[in-house]
Amino acid sequence: MRLINQIKLLKVLSLVAFTILCFGCKTTAKNKLESEALEKIKTLEKLTDDARKKSIDVAREETVLWFSKEFLKFANWDQENYDAVEKLFGYYQKYEAEKETLAKDLPDFERKKVIQILDKGIEDLENILNGKVTRKPAQKVAWDNITVEKNKLINNGRPVFLHDYFSKTVGAPLTDKNIYNDHLGAIYHTGSHLYDVNKDRPSNPYMLNEDGTFDETLLSYITEVPDTNIGFLLLWNMGVPDWMKKQEPEIEKGRSLFTGFDVDNPLLREVWSKVIKKTGEVTKGKKVTDLGYILSNEPHWFSEKGHWTQKYLEMNSISSYTLNKFRVWLEKKYDGNLKEFNKNWNSSFKSFNEITIDIPMDPAQRGTALWYDWCRYNMDRGIEWFTFLQNELRSVNPDADTHIKIMAKMFIGDHRSHGIDYEALTELTSMIGDDAKITGGRNFRAKQPEKWEKKYAFYWNELAHSYDFQESVSPNKLHINSEGHFLSTSGFRELDTDIDYVRSSFWLATLHGMDASMSWFWARDADGSPEDRLEGELNFFDPALAGSYAGSANMQPHVVNEVSQVMYDLNSFSEEILALRDQRRPLRIFHSETSAINKNHHMTEQSKLYESLYFEGFNIGFATEKIINKQDHKNWDVIVVYKTQYVTDNEFKSLQSYLDNGGVILVDSKESLTKNEYGQTRATKLSASKGKLIYADNTSLNEFKDLAISEVKTDRKVFVKETNGTDWKGSVWKVVKKENEDGYVITIVNLGKNTADLTVSLDGEENIEVKNMMNGLEIGSNFKLKSKGVLLLEISKSSK
Repeated sequence: MRLINQIKLLKVLSLVAFTILCFGCKTTAKNKLESEALEKIKTLEKLTDDARKKSIDVAREETVLWFSKEFLKFANWDQENYDAVEKLFGYYQKYEAEKETLAKDLPDFERKKVIQILDKGIEDLENILNGKVTRKPAQKVAWDNITVEKNKLINNGRPVFLHDYFSKTVGAPLTDKNIYNDHLGAIYHTGSHLYDVNKDRPSNPYMLNEDGTFDETLLSYITEVPDTNIGFLLLWNMGVPDWMKKQEPEIEKGRSLFTGFDVDNPLLREVWSKVIKKTGEVTKGKKVTDLGYILSNEPHWFSEKGHWTQKYLEMNSISSYTLNKFRVWLEKKYDGNLKEFNKNWNSSFKSFNEITIDIPMDPAQRGTALWYDWCRYNMDRGIEWFTFLQNELRSVNPDADTHIKIMAKMFIGDHRSHGIDYEALTELTSMIGDDAKITGGRNFRAKQPEKWEKKYAFYWNELAHSYDFQESVSPNKLHINSEGHFLSTSGFRELDTDIDYVRSSFWLATLHGMDASMSWFWARDADGSPEDRLEGELNFFDPALAGSYAGSANMQPHVVNEVSQVMYDLNSFSEEILALRDQRRPLRIFHSETSAINKNHHMTEQSKLYESLYFEGFNIGFATEKIINKQDHKNWDVIVVYKTQYVTDNEFKSLQSYLDNGGVILVDSKESLTKNEYGQTRATKLSASKGKLIYADNTSLNEFKDLAISEVKTDRKVFVKETNGTDWKGSVWKVVKKENEDGYVITIVNLGKNTADLTVSLDGEENIEVKNMMNGLEIGSNFKLKSKGVLLLEISKSSK
């Protein structure tokens, strides 16, 4: 027995010794990596001092140094708090099974990435100092001195693009330079952005007490914001206090994921009127609203059975207020003709006041009159709700700018029961708003490769497609992505995100109109610990928040550094970027919400057409009934109609009017435009009139694309030829003539999976000069561009 105990003791002692040894190994590895990083910091600091003495701009190196020091601190916190980090990894399904390994490896991963960005920073600055390359000085952002013009931001007399992180570390004061600075961004916001609607969310019904007075604490989150930096104010629609629920038992019927109440409820309207007016009064003229009042966070009202939102209580039923408003809408829509209504619905209601509908609806109803009428009404009530909010705000603050954080997939997705009219809401507000994503990899939940993976290095279509539509609807508005999802989404997160992807995604989005973005998200306090929301037990109504920290930008120094670096580069050439993106859109794709509502895959078909046209070197635009009726037809050369069978009579009339005024329309087949919103065959057909009408029956998508392009009038002088080992193009390019100078500026982004062999030519010139504007080097007219690579080039005829 004694021997057994001795053996057990020896095992325990051996285990302790092994643990100590392992800890010592880990500590040694940590010390080695940290020491290496600290030495490289000294090297870069010395080079930076040398550069300053030569009057070389070193803003980029200052950012590298700042992130390096911060993440060495973060790595130490992560190592000392293994249990907390492991727990946070476990909240994200993708990482749950390997949370122990990831938590253990994270500190050294961060240190190695710090070394990586330091190595690149040292190499870049040495090349500058040695004269091997040149670069344009960074445009430093004066966060307290930015002016807003109708479609651009001006910083010290120059256009500027802004970036920050949304929902920045909760609890940190806006004046904390560790969180609000040139490296992370310094866009201010009102309130603490907590997800506990009972606590620190200003601009919501909790601001108003039952006796009609305002909660002074919540009001202070608005009134005490320093009036220095440009910023935004978010109206938080998540819920209502108990006293409102007692007065109005139906107030949560018809709620949605982030709109936690019935927007048709009279008490809700009364309270919101008081809240938004008070908000507008106390923030009138403040810099913190220069980037607008965000009227809602990710609004939608999906109304169909089986949709993923149903389990989050979205539109599980509707209130009597909503039903009665729908009845009024129907009576107006049918001009009081109950017989026609019953025929359409295949029903036998005796009056409009008796009409009922089951919500959520069976998606098998798609294509019926019942489906169309509800989906169209649901959109119209969304428009009416946001019109109400905006009108109430502007009744006390007439100059208030507004936008809405709408997810781009509400437009490009095939679902249409969501109540979001992307065009109408883009047109309604004074700024373009969205919550758009680009994803650098496959959704981890996908059971098989996603369709885009066959051709492209990352998923770009959602943002490009939706942004080109919004910019077509409102070409002269500031465009703000108030929750950018390029670095992470609920379905995509890579712990070692490729910095080439980071650069190309931000570059591409800016080329498509993005003036300011707030990435999801920054959740580190200055000491390295996660922000307050991510401590303790995480049990949020928001299904994505708990898992947002794992694999996020907060663990990736190379990613956040690259975001800042690409913003420096975009802002160094901000005039050129604006000139490239703000060009005429000569080809317009006709968009009809009527077909989108009725057809199962209308937007998928539209996306295929959009993609086929995307790599031809010109900006793509869209036309709708409103765009045709309101905008100058000289803004485009041709409208193409593709697989659009269902259009209202007014949509049809707008197309005919365009032809009557000499327009050009290309239609894919005689099936398009043949039905009204209820699937009834239209008796009339388009007539060429004074214009040109082309039907492209029995053509393939590529043939249809070529026909469309042949109708584009262009005096294009610059051309790009691409070979990449596939049968499709992968490099998107835009070109513009230099203002008051000979030559052209061209930007190219390789979205393809392979390296592209590119040849640039200038019409009429055998010999041309092609210079990389980012480093001043001549590269010749034939060059290679790696997958996810970005170039900004100057092209001119050779002087030799």
